[in-house]
Amino acid sequence: MTVKIYKEDQLILLTDNKEVVSEQYKHHPGVFWIDFRLTDKMEDLLQQISQSGITVAVLYSSDLATLKALFFASFSLIQAAGGLVENERGEQLIIYRCGKWDLPKGKIDEGETPSQCAVREVEEETGLKQIQLQQPLTTTYHIYSEKGQAILKETFWFKMKVTGEQVLSPQAEEDIEAVKWILPSAWSEYAKETYPSIREVMGD
Repeated sequence: MTVKIYKEDQLILLTDNKEVVSEQYKHHPGVFWIDFRLTDKMEDLLQQISQSGITVAVLYSSDLATLKALFFASFSLIQAAGGLVENERGEQLIIYRCGKWDLPKGKIDEGETPSQCAVREVEEETGLKQIQLQQPLTTTYHIYSEKGQAILKETFWFKMKVTGEQVLSPQAEEDIEAVKWILPSAWSEYAKETYPSIREVMGD
């Protein structure tokens, strides 16, 4: 199993399957390998990973659960949820926020389940109504800094459907400038201006 974590344009992989990851990234420039031991200090490893020129950092351990727990403990965890929505024409909904094409998502409120949050956030950010929740899609992770604090965001993604003609309404207070439907075949035009984690949700 492998956990993907994005940090801007860098990819961090936590894995217990060294052979598969090695095969996938053996020709990738800027790959950095760390064989994790329980005696290693995660703070030191994170500093190594932050070196310039590293595009893919692979942390390997046969005990992935422990590796993941120690890695996550180095950050403040924020959980969020969002949706990939499809209409009756087979189009998918995307939003434009802060100079990037994105998918509707937001932080999970206290007492909410991820699926409840996902539906609420899609409704609030796009104006869609009567959303039909489908199956879970994937979970993405990315890390960033906010007010000097290291944050790891865990986002749960769900497939959704809507029917009928609906009025789209971008949520201005969340800096959303546009909401639009696109055919999946047109996604490559927008993928150039999005985040790596969103490309993963879209199946790139």
